[in-house]
Amino acid sequence: MRLLVTRPADDAEAFGALLSKRGHVPVIAPVLEVHVLAGPELPLGGVQALLATSANGVRAFAARTQRRDLAIYAVGPQTAAAGRKAGFLRVVSADGDWAALVETVARTAVPGNGVLLHAAGAETAGRVKEALQARGFRVETKILYEARPATRLPAAAEENLRNATLDGVLLFSPRSAATFARLAGEAGLLEQCAPLAAYCISAATAEALAPLRFARVSIAAAPNQDAILDLIPPLNPTS
Repeated sequence: MRLLVTRPADDAEAFGALLSKRGHVPVIAPVLEVHVLAGPELPLGGVQALLATSANGVRAFAARTQRRDLAIYAVGPQTAAAGRKAGFLRVVSADGDWAALVETVARTAVPGNGVLLHAAGAETAGRVKEALQARGFRVETKILYEARPATRLPAAAEENLRNATLDGVLLFSPRSAATFARLAGEAGLLEQCAPLAAYCISAATAEALAPLRFARVSIAAAPNQDAILDLIPPLNPTS
């Protein structure tokens, strides 16, 4: 299958390699571009752990400090893997969504041990902070990156849609789904999406595609890349 991968470039390349291993052809076409925000070394006195709701947050945090001794509470396996890759030695994965992250922290951390620092993006909702504060934790949010929407549909996406060479589109967040739908509409390519399958990481992501229509919309059983990958049957795996 020939599949459009719409997530930001760093994660898209890694996911594309997983698709290739399963016998598919990835077409990399990010609709969001991640920008790490520059700034001084982060003050980390009194911080007991990092909250990471995305791999981008981990990478942005690592760019602003040399410390790798803080524990990281990661929302899922991909974010946890980014933490280990960056050199952090204590990484705990919630293996779920923001609510699972809150429960994991509440179960294993101690409010009196210090502040929890949330490495966040500019569009991050405050649900994690609010939920943990209700459990007695002190949470500080640091905006360390922003994901900027593309101003037009990426050339690879436009070319493949116009030529009807795609089998499906992979969508990893409500914001990327809404951006893809808007850009496809602006490019006059709504009808070209109709024969395709849409593979979505969550129900909210699928809902954000409106008014775009697909032949089939599949929703991952869990909000992570392994679950969205499981929606796609393997073809001629190499291992």
